[in-house]
Amino acid sequence: MTQDLTLDEIRDALAEGIAANAAFDGWGDAARDMAAEAAGIDRDVARLAFANGAVAMIDAWFAAIDRRMAERLPPETLAAMKIRARISALVEARLAIVAPDRESLRRARAILALPQNVAQAARLGWRSVDLMWRLAGDTATDYNHYTKRTILLGVYAATITVFLDDESEGYAETRAFLARRIDGIMRFEKAKAAFGKRYEHRPSLSRFVGRLRYPAL
Repeated sequence: MTQDLTLDEIRDALAEGIAANAAFDGWGDAARDMAAEAAGIDRDVARLAFANGAVAMIDAWFAAIDRRMAERLPPETLAAMKIRARISALVEARLAIVAPDRESLRRARAILALPQNVAQAARLGWRSVDLMWRLAGDTATDYNHYTKRTILLGVYAATITVFLDDESEGYAETRAFLARRIDGIMRFEKAKAAFGKRYEHRPSLSRFVGRLRYPAL
């Protein structure tokens, strides 16, 4: 029964319906109310669920995209791929999910680009790329954790920019652009690993200084 749903469940239930309406009505009351009516949810309850307005609606939609991406590429599917293919597949899955709602995505990006929403936009982007790396099997907890996500965030944002204006068949231009950028990530990771190995067995300056001060170390 819809009256038994929590506010979180209502946000989840309405997210994609709001996104579908946002292409024509924008990320506002009209899109939310139409989605609520279609789902049999009271408009006042829907308004309460999205009390923070457009950004809350976009947040819920992006979370729904994250969930659908994970469902499309379960662990057993990703396990059979190399890391480069995993990242490419995850990004392409996201693009396929949002393809029917490109205009909604364009409008969402315009809202998130407003000065008051920049911090939230960064959080939403980080949440998505963090999930992609975790689904790809990344377990790094050192600085690599942050560099991987920062680079992928830039690649994903640039790919979306191309995607929004891509009229090629099957979004071929977007896929080619993504492939080049993923190649760049892999080259960077390979160079970073080689650099780390090169200095792995070299004397530690901090340990050397420590020995000078504490010879017993």
